[in-house]
Parts: sequence; C-alpha cells; structure tokens
Amino acid sequence: MPSRRTIVILLSCFSLTGYILRMNISIAAKLMMPELGLDKIQMGQVFSAFMLGYALFQIPWGVLGDRFGPRRVLTVAAIIWGTTTILTGLIPGKVVPLGAGAFVSLLLLRFLLGVGEAAVFPLAARAVASWMDPAKRGFSYSFVIVGISGGCACAAPLISYLMLTFGWRGSFYASGTIAFLLAFVWEHFAKRSHEMPVTEEEVPAAMSETGDQRKASWIGLLKDPNIALISTSYFLDSYLLFIFVFWFYLYLVEKRGFSMLSGGFYTAAPFVLAMFIGPVNGYLCDYLAERSGRQVGRRVVAMGGLIFSAVFLWFGIQAESPYQAIGWISLSVGFLLSTESAFWSASMDLGASNAGAAGGIMNTAGNLGGVVSTALVPVLIQHFGWNFAFGSASALALGGALIWLWVRLESGAVESTGGLANEVFESAE
Repeated sequence: MPSRRTIVILLSCFSLTGYILRMNISIAAKLMMPELGLDKIQMGQVFSAFMLGYALFQIPWGVLGDRFGPRRVLTVAAIIWGTTTILTGLIPGKVVPLGAGAFVSLLLLRFLLGVGEAAVFPLAARAVASWMDPAKRGFSYSFVIVGISGGCACAAPLISYLMLTFGWRGSFYASGTIAFLLAFVWEHFAKRSHEMPVTEEEVPAAMSETGDQRKASWIGLLKDPNIALISTSYFLDSYLLFIFVFWFYLYLVEKRGFSMLSGGFYTAAPFVLAMFIGPVNGYLCDYLAERSGRQVGRRVVAMGGLIFSAVFLWFGIQAESPYQAIGWISLSVGFLLSTESAFWSASMDLGASNAGAAGGIMNTAGNLGGVVSTALVPVLIQHFGWNFAFGSASALALGGALIWLWVRLESGAVESTGGLANEVFESAE
C-alpha cells in the first residue's frame, strides 16, 4: 500500500502538470497565431475561456470529490486534461478550417481544459483531509503548492523545447500525454489507500439532522462567516498572485530593461524560491497549530506571509537596481505562495467531511480575484504606471492579512492521529 509521502508527491505532480498544461498555449501562441490566422485579441479570448471554465467548476469538483472520493474523480479530471490538450494540437486547422473554425474550436477546448483543471486544488484538499494526519495538513498541502511553483518555473523552457523540436502541435501531444501517464500512476497508487475517519472536532456546522458526520450538507458552508472571511482574504491574495503569473515578465522587460531572453530566465526565479519557502511555512503552520491551536497556527502563517509579501513587493518596486528588484520581488512571491498552506488547511478544518466543497468555494473566490486582476492591472499600468499597479496590490495584500483577525477556528491544539494513519498505510506494506 502506498505511503502518505507517495500520495503527497502525486498530488504535487497534479498541480505541476496542471500548470504546465494551462501555460503551454501562452508559449505556443507565437507559432499558433500566424498559422491559424488568429490575432492577439482572439488569443486573449481563448485564454479567458480557460479562466471561465476553471472558475465555474471549482465547487462542483469539490462536491464530487467529497461524494465519490479523490481517487476516482482526480483520475477522470486528468483524463480530461490529456484529451483536451491533445485535441488542441489536432483539431484547429486540421479537423476544422483555419480562421473562425480554429478560433471557436480553441475556445471550446480551452474552456473544457479549464473545467477539468478546476478539480486540482479542491480535490487535493479532499485527499489531504482524507488521508493525512490532521496535524500535518499544512505541511502536506505546501507540497501541492510546490507543484505550482515548479510548473510556473519549468513550463516555458519545457514547452519551448518541445515546440522547437516537434512543432507547436507536437508540444500539445507530448504535454497531453503527461496527463494520461499521471492518471494511470495515480489510479494505481491511490486505489488501495484508505481514508482517515473524521473526528468529532472536525464535524462541520452544517451537519445533517441525523448527526451523521459524513452526511453533512455542503450548502451550509455558504452560510459560514469564517468561510466567507477566508474566501475574501483569498480573493485579495490571488489578485496579487495573478499579477506575478501574468505581468512579472513584462515588468522586467518594459520597466526594468531586461532582454526577452534574460527576462524569461529571471521570471522563473520567484517561483523557484517559493519551492523552498512554502514547505518551511507549511511546517510552521502545523507546528503552531499543534501547540497553540489551529486558529493561531493558520492565522500566524497567513497574516505573516501576506504582510511580508506586501512589504517585500514595496521594496522591490522602489529598488533602483533591477537585480535588487528581482530579489525583493522573489521574496514577495515566495511568502505569498507560502500562505497557501494556511488557507487550504483552514478550509479543510472548516469543511471537515466537506473539505473539497469548502476548498472549491474558497478557490472560486480566489479565481475571481485573478479575473479582476487580469482585467484591472493593464488599465492601471496604462494610466498610472507599473509602480502604482504593483503598489496598490501590495496594499490589498495587507487588507487580506487583516481579515484573518476575524477568522474563528477551533481553539484547541490539533490532535495527531499519526499512529492510526501509520497503521492504515503500513498494515498492507
């Protein structure tokens, strides 16, 4: 039977693969647009189609994960990724004509990819809540976030290599195949894993009249003020994150004067640093939660990460040296991504048997923050400049930190069930 470590590694692979597949088209677009007869506005609409599908299906996937378990549902999701990605290389300009036909097919395929990828983080939360010791949820989920950082760091060089070696269509065939392989490996290793029982302290407020902990209605989460608070804070957190994802490269090239090649290299630096800061803060989140209670553990890491991220970003935009700016902003990204362990473990604490749905609600808010960010930031840059666009996001991050003062989780320390978990996973090894 697979160890918990194997499950965490596979969940990290899901987030890494998901980010490669969502970013591949932004790299391949340079060759796709002239061949398919598309312009930048149309390609931007194709990007938006992904975001729409991704935002709309966070909660449905979370509910499905709570109902049927993360093993089956994540397997189905990965198959959707692989299918839509391979068809993205096959259909436009081959099965359907160039121009309008290619444009419509891309809109549909990227929307469906967004639908499939919406499963990643709510189902990762469901898997961590189901299979991991409650005292190690923050640390476990931090490795899911390491996958994000890894995907952001390696997507550009990997897809560029595949595109130059096999053509832009071949880059989609190759990256889509990764999703199928991941689905096979996940199904193989996860099928014999057993869920840990929901403890009394983890029963959500929305419990059914029968008192059955596993029949609690996820609808009640929509009325939970603490879910609303962490979702609002996550909206502001994600607003800043999407700036780094979509605009940091242009900032380095246009504002800081880097070449396109060096700008691409330094764009990866913040996400590489985040791969190391994230697990450290994930461990800290669990350490504090076990000794001082979940409310303290989650709050300290979330507030600290957001405050440090805001301050380091401010230092970065004020720095005269472009290399100092990269250093400060890299720290900002690292601490911002390190808050993920607190947000997601808090959603698991509040959701309990509906952890997937709770994560889906929170991540829907986060993606709405990304939608606002991608639409508003270019307007702010055009009218007020880069420093104002980044500085205002820094202020919003501070607002997201303050919201955590009102979040209420249980006050007692986390009780470790590591002994039971070890028995579950090691009895058949």
